[in-house]
Amino acid sequence: MSAEVSRRPDEVHSSSYQVMEVARKVGVYFLLLLASLIVLFPILFSLSLALQGSTLAPSLIPDFSKLDFSSFGQAFAQEPNLGRWIINSFVVSLTVTLGQLVTSALAAYALATLEFPGKNIFFMVFLATLMIPWEATVIPNYLTIARDLGWKDSYQGLIVPFLATGFGIFLLRQYFMTIPKDLYEAAVIDGCGRTRYLWSILLPLSRPALGTLAVYAFLNTYNQYYWPLLITDSSVWRTTQVGITAFRQTEAAIFNLQMAGTLIVMLPTLLLLIIGQRQLVRGLTAGALKG
Repeated sequence: MSAEVSRRPDEVHSSSYQVMEVARKVGVYFLLLLASLIVLFPILFSLSLALQGSTLAPSLIPDFSKLDFSSFGQAFAQEPNLGRWIINSFVVSLTVTLGQLVTSALAAYALATLEFPGKNIFFMVFLATLMIPWEATVIPNYLTIARDLGWKDSYQGLIVPFLATGFGIFLLRQYFMTIPKDLYEAAVIDGCGRTRYLWSILLPLSRPALGTLAVYAFLNTYNQYYWPLLITDSSVWRTTQVGITAFRQTEAAIFNLQMAGTLIVMLPTLLLLIIGQRQLVRGLTAGALKG
């Protein structure tokens, strides 16, 4: 009987601790849910407007018995170039992403594993490019692309200025330095050359960083507005961000078409962000402890 009485305070303390832990978890999840709703509110409101049809007095919450999905088809019918804008954005974004992966991997490989005179100076130059605001390089880039090369209204003009980036070089260089050099020395002893080591060993081990750079480059390029606005005059060569802005201005009073077009343009980036979120976080945190 005395043993059972001595256990009761411990059991009471344990049960109260469990109740407090459950309450803490419920509070944390509630705050996360509230923050998620705040972040998602613009998207949910846009979807609500797109599903209410061509009403002049849209409401915050649609009538679920009268949902109208025709706005998405009407957006393509109202703007014939909408599909072309999406294709342009995909071509430009995929090409820029591939270009940044190639140039960043080659430069980072040289800076991380090879020894040559001025290596640190080259690395500092690459870092310095991250400190130069984009606005300071717009005019030189525009004069080079539009006047000297004549690449207005072309894929070259939209792609070439962004094929290399200091951020990608820095990111991959930091990740490459986390891979032990003993692995490179063992590969050399086994007869592996530098190119084969990069292609067969280093790049497969660096998939988190490569995935991070790919997601970042694609999203950043897909969401560009200022440069495509400068370099394209014809509506056929517009990208999604420039085109959808012009579309919203022409359909100023038709809320459902505005929101439907915006959601169509936003859907690819939203899906990519959801799919690549874990890869993005892993790649950005990897290599943070060694540099």
